Amino acid sequence: MKVTKKGALAIGALMGSALVISGCASGSGDSGDGGDSGDSTPITIWVDIERKPAIEPVAATFTEETGVEVKIVTKDFATVDQDFISQVPTGKGPDIIVSPHDKLGAYVAAGVVAPLELGDVASGFAESAIQAMTYDGKVYGVPYSIENVALVRNADLVPDAKATYDEVLAAGQAAGTEYPFLVGLSPEQGDPYHLFPFQSSFGSYVFAQNADGSYDSSNLVIGDEAGQAFAAWLATQGAAGTGAINANIDGDRAREFFLAGQSPYYLTGPWNVPAIAEAGINYAIDPLPSAGGQDAKPFIGVNGFFLSSKSTNALAATNFIVNYLSTDEAQLALYEVGGRPPALTSAYETAAADNPDVKAFGEIGQNGMPMPAIPQMGAVWSDWGNAELQIIKGEGGDPATIWTTMADNIQTKING
Repeated sequence: MKVTKKGALAIGALMGSALVISGCASGSGDSGDGGDSGDSTPITIWVDIERKPAIEPVAATFTEETGVEVKIVTKDFATVDQDFISQVPTGKGPDIIVSPHDKLGAYVAAGVVAPLELGDVASGFAESAIQAMTYDGKVYGVPYSIENVALVRNADLVPDAKATYDEVLAAGQAAGTEYPFLVGLSPEQGDPYHLFPFQSSFGSYVFAQNADGSYDSSNLVIGDEAGQAFAAWLATQGAAGTGAINANIDGDRAREFFLAGQSPYYLTGPWNVPAIAEAGINYAIDPLPSAGGQDAKPFIGVNGFFLSSKSTNALAATNFIVNYLSTDEAQLALYEVGGRPPALTSAYETAAADNPDVKAFGEIGQNGMPMPAIPQMGAVWSDWGNAELQIIKGEGGDPATIWTTMADNIQTKING
């Protein structure tokens, strides 16, 4: 196979990767040895319909330069992770999958992904993006986008950015709109993801972090004093307090109300900005305001490309991931179809130079935390969201007690 991208670093990355996966990538088809440098076995990538147009020209270039066909199969992004986990062991899965990083822990636990050696390629990406692709000290994917929430402001209603939540709320109330502040919550599940920046501003997190930034699944810290302080604050913003955080306003309604000019503030992500711009709103994207005195750190979600542990042509698949999907051209094409800031620093700088929204979200994301990808997070979301809903609605008694009970229930689930 001819390797033509990024020269010498590609050789190191590919040969290192081939050594790593040679024992686990014997393949699900007749070709067997995915480490054969002359293997022209086609490779398959699972993508969603949105990303397919961006992948097609990259795949065409790869095929032209290597002789290896890339089969692009569209899948439902909402269920692709479960399909991947169930089909890879049977030999029916793809060689490559596009997926959010928070699924990585489940993939590793199921043994369906293989680590990659990125070599010097890694240095071109945002540090947080590589961190998100890392599990137990091994890098498993090439990131292509970083996304997080920010505070979108109607600049005609509130001309200037505010630093704290109290200032935001006061400005929102002074604007005289029906809602001083909007954030969409699920009436059944809450939304810890959107509320996490406020929680983190109290110094409250979910799991402790190790020195390298990875999460310690044995150390659940969400129920500590900082978490209880956040719970007490959340109660003051719910039905029994200001009412600014409303459990009856879901994501669709929050967007609708903001587009109708019924609030100067909307806590959301880049996915809703196109609709805001189309509505003709004079908007600005502000840093997340602190409610607890510390930095308001959003969760960041990183999308990337992962290699199947049962790839039928692992060397070619690794080449495609590491050396073709890590280029400015590929990362900018994916940005054009998805609107998320690129994970590759040079591509992000290009996009940010042309789009102040990308620049704003990217700068806010630099202060963010990768969403924990450890399997134990599966035991967290339901109790976490339900506890927040109870507190927001003013149900269930003392917020600190609700929070402590939530943490105990999560720990019980983790312990099995």
